[in-house]
Amino acid sequence: MPRPRFARLGLSLGSIKPSIRPVRTPCRSLFTVPPIENLEKMVNGIPEFLSPAAVDMAWTQYQGYMIERLNNLVAGGQWQNADVKQIAINYARDPNSAPIFNYASMAHNNHFFFEALQSHKVPIPQSLKTDLEKDFSSIETLQREMIVTASSMFGPGFVWLVHGSVGNTGKRGFRILTTYLAGSPYSGAHTRRQATDMNTESNAMGSSVARGPPANAVGAHGNHSKAPGPTVAPGGIDVQPVLCLNTWEHVYLPDYGVAGKMAYASCWWERVNWSLVARRLGKTEFNQPSKFQI
Repeated sequence: MPRPRFARLGLSLGSIKPSIRPVRTPCRSLFTVPPIENLEKMVNGIPEFLSPAAVDMAWTQYQGYMIERLNNLVAGGQWQNADVKQIAINYARDPNSAPIFNYASMAHNNHFFFEALQSHKVPIPQSLKTDLEKDFSSIETLQREMIVTASSMFGPGFVWLVHGSVGNTGKRGFRILTTYLAGSPYSGAHTRRQATDMNTESNAMGSSVARGPPANAVGAHGNHSKAPGPTVAPGGIDVQPVLCLNTWEHVYLPDYGVAGKMAYASCWWERVNWSLVARRLGKTEFNQPSKFQI
């Protein structure tokens, strides 16, 4: 198995210490960085995957920054106590609220990634293994496809393992999905329109725009807006994400270098908490509630 760059240089995990402390927001906290199982161990790095400095940057600092910016944007508005996943979906098609979508979606995605990490190798539960083999022929094929997909992505984003409908057959199964930047795998955000990205526009955006309701909310319109059932954007595919790999450069660069994304993805596979993946999928033998929502 490829080793992280810091290991190849002869450095131990314990010898690399975070140099910058977590971001602290001066405003009243509306959202907070949620607790993660085994976070105490992650602070000291994830053996044979991420050093303490990398965890500090990609989780403690980065997640804190996302939450701080989201707090600043939604403070005093109707969404200040909402779940970040719902905030992201709600603002996905509103070009005037691109920052709200980006910070909410990225906070959700990053947490989803880190929560499924484990300090040691966890075997895949047999029932989940059987289901995965039905769609990928073997676990080795799934492993190769996720690693190669991550390595081939030109730009930062996420590689997702999702479960949902396959084409128009009505059959449900697993597939691999990629999203770029802070893109969301959820169907409500699949037709995200960002003709005007306020992140690249003037900073003089009024508070009424930043904190008000979206100009173009996800869902049907007119007489069909009150139709029962879930709202799926036109062309969207209703899937349930169960696992993701973060391919943003700030996660792997500290330990693996510019050309080390494939090695990073290979090491990530060995630290996936498959018991949590099974719980996210709703496997009855792992029916403990997941804490991935913020």
